[in-house]
Amino acid sequence: MEARKKRNNNVSDYSSIVHSETFQKLLSEKRKFIVPMIVFFLCFYFALPILTSYTTVLNHSFIGSITWAWVFAFLQFVMTWVLCMVYSKKARKFDEMADKVMEERGEAES
Repeated sequence: MEARKKRNNNVSDYSSIVHSETFQKLLSEKRKFIVPMIVFFLCFYFALPILTSYTTVLNHSFIGSITWAWVFAFLQFVMTWVLCMVYSKKARKFDEMADKVMEERGEAES
């Protein structure tokens, strides 16, 4: 019986957290950041195989015998590192927002 009561409290706690303004703002901020980053990453990532398979645009020389395909491939590594660094910095902000949600939850329980 006590376990059922505790489980119901957890469900109501979760419901109150999900409907809180702070939690909704956290989800909104994450969505505003993550969705464009995913779209950019996927477009940039799939551009190389598509451009090399169906066009000759990347076959032109960049410097000497290095073609634009090699430059684009190298830039994919750079793009991945940059996105990881940007996400790490943004994740700190998301963590602060999540802490604020949990603080509000603690205040509501008191």
